[in-house]
Amino acid sequence: MLGSNLNATSGEPITILHPGERNYDGGPDFLNARIRIGNTLWAGNVEIHVNSGDWYRHDHHHNKAYENVILHIVFYEDAGLESKRSLSIPTLVIEGHFPETIYSRYKYFLNNHSWIPCQQQIQDIGLFHFNHWSTALAIERLVDRLHQWRHLLEVNRFDWEATFYQGITKAFGLRINTLPFEILAKSLPLKVVLKHRHDPFQLEALAFGQSGMLGENFTGEYPLMLKKEYEFLAQKYSLKPLDPSLWKFLRLRPSGFPTIRIAQWAVFIQQINTFFNLVLKCGSIREIRSILNVQASEYWSQHYIFDKLSPARPKIMGKATIDMLLLNFVIPFLFFYGEEKNIQSFKEHGIRLLEQTPGETNSIINKWKLTGIHADNALQTQALIQLKNNYCDKKRCLSCRIGIRLLGQ
Repeated sequence: MLGSNLNATSGEPITILHPGERNYDGGPDFLNARIRIGNTLWAGNVEIHVNSGDWYRHDHHHNKAYENVILHIVFYEDAGLESKRSLSIPTLVIEGHFPETIYSRYKYFLNNHSWIPCQQQIQDIGLFHFNHWSTALAIERLVDRLHQWRHLLEVNRFDWEATFYQGITKAFGLRINTLPFEILAKSLPLKVVLKHRHDPFQLEALAFGQSGMLGENFTGEYPLMLKKEYEFLAQKYSLKPLDPSLWKFLRLRPSGFPTIRIAQWAVFIQQINTFFNLVLKCGSIREIRSILNVQASEYWSQHYIFDKLSPARPKIMGKATIDMLLLNFVIPFLFFYGEEKNIQSFKEHGIRLLEQTPGETNSIINKWKLTGIHADNALQTQALIQLKNNYCDKKRCLSCRIGIRLLGQ
């Protein structure tokens, strides 16, 4: 875009062999660039400003992070500058080297306070350019979340089964009760669960007892039986229940109450090893959904909470909930496992599962629809979330394929 006839303010010719990597943290704008200035090949960092005097105004001459800057790119030159080592830093003034309408559009995007910087222009670009980029964006979002999984794996001393168990349990909380489900998994060890996975009643006693929900003075026979069984198991394994106030019921539909989710988890967890192996065998989405399609025990067909009857209705895990578990746990875990074990087929299968999973509905996706960008599956909704959070909100228009195309129109 800048052309090939570039010269420093000193008159020396400049050839940019490699621009380096964009730096989104503190320090110079681009790192590890390779640039020929005159007859010398330089390797180092590049800083970009509107005015050359911004170097001083931003106090870079007092910051060690900028000592390895090999080129200062500016739009206007309004001051000379030197580094702290008193070595002249070559300056490239780019005014006149590209159509100034590009600069005007970029300034408009930076100063625009709409939901996304290019909200008024994005409809001119068409869906093709987003669709072409969506897979890379979705993968980028998965990669951004890997550090959370690595931390959990390290805490579990690289025990994959324990990490899987804690991850799927946390996912059962969906958005509202994620934290208490996460604490539940950490306070109820997998080795205890596995000892009782063939006894549905004991599993439900462990689940509700450890959640802190069996501390009431019940009148019904079933919750009293669960309470008695948990007291025995808690003493046997030295278990301490959670504070029941952690669980949130407010603004949830009864089918989404934590009591129902815990009851469904107690049924699902009987198949924890089967499910773990199925995921790692890259099972089909139909097989994965069939194991997640659990129904809470008979007591819950007439209850949403303990000791309060409700009209008879089987408490089966809904399709939307299953898809959220796929999106929030199964696919990220599969991608993470493939990344850690360097098995590309696992990551590719995770992407295929994203394409086969319906996209979620939330405020971000709804607003994208208003701009004319629609998503057909979870891969595209994840891509749109990544685009909004990591590009639009941060005004990274120069790193956005859509933004670059709009700037060049």
